[in-house]
Amino acid sequence: MQDSHAKPSGKPELSVGLLLLDQFTLAAFSGFVDALRLAGDHGGLSRRIHATWRVMSWDGLPRTASAGLTLAVDGALAEDPADFDYIAICGGNDYPNIHLPPPLLQWLHLAAERRVRLLGICTGTFALAQAGLLGSRSVCVHWNVLDAFRARFPAVRATVDQLFIDEGDLITCAGSTAAIDLALYLVERHCGRDKAQQAVRHMMLQGVRPARVPQAHFYTDVSAIQDLRVRQAAHFIEQRVDDPPSLDAIARYVGVGRRQLERAFQQALGISPIAFRRDLRLQYGRWLLEQSGLPVTQVALDCGFADGAHFAREFRGRFGVTPRQYKRTRMAA
Repeated sequence: MQDSHAKPSGKPELSVGLLLLDQFTLAAFSGFVDALRLAGDHGGLSRRIHATWRVMSWDGLPRTASAGLTLAVDGALAEDPADFDYIAICGGNDYPNIHLPPPLLQWLHLAAERRVRLLGICTGTFALAQAGLLGSRSVCVHWNVLDAFRARFPAVRATVDQLFIDEGDLITCAGSTAAIDLALYLVERHCGRDKAQQAVRHMMLQGVRPARVPQAHFYTDVSAIQDLRVRQAAHFIEQRVDDPPSLDAIARYVGVGRRQLERAFQQALGISPIAFRRDLRLQYGRWLLEQSGLPVTQVALDCGFADGAHFAREFRGRFGVTPRQYKRTRMAA
């Protein structure tokens, strides 16, 4: 499908300005750019015939990725944001920073005023929210930062059940490899399906994942837990669901004693931290049985159980069926 905003003959069909924030995520940025590069020419020759891009920072200085690699940029903010079809805000580990440099804030507002479509890549969506540019739109964020985003921007509808969300003038993306899917989506829109498939072949991908595909990660929503200590502990347990932390480690992470932590869990959830940890592992096991295609024994090990028999006993006690029965039922559905 060709976009209605087609460029005059001789100019690339797709132009993207990539704005790097401090500690940007390298995988998301590089995957996005490489998809454009491989779609922009024939045979992976990297000429910018069909797609082009410019890498910027707000002050024109190099930016360091969260991986520690420093990247030189093409320059500072373009004088006219409307030079681009899209402006991609590439974020990363600096999302807790609540201060946007005034020149960047002004430029983002200028881009919105001139109706340039904006892309929130990884935690770049935090910057767009901080700039007050989201309005009533729904946004997609990475599962790992959902709680932080909701806490900071409670009025914005944020979700993790998609790879990216297209709201017309704003597209927000979970980041990581989902940025490749977003880039291919834009390539197909502007340059045609053949160019998108060309990039898919060169990147040795299975295909283009549509936006509605859920993020490939088990996630439990802890946002409703009122006690900050319990919410932090629950998040820590989730992060290590395949390598369950000890009660002492959980208490140290939160900064309280183990008995104080146990009391807090009982008051907030009516169960102990150990019971919460066990239930989360079983929920993770059920998710793996639905999503992964792994054998039951491997699922048991991936959930931190010593063996398949222990996992099967606990699973049946929680869900009323054995893991194998549950897997057969899901496959038949």
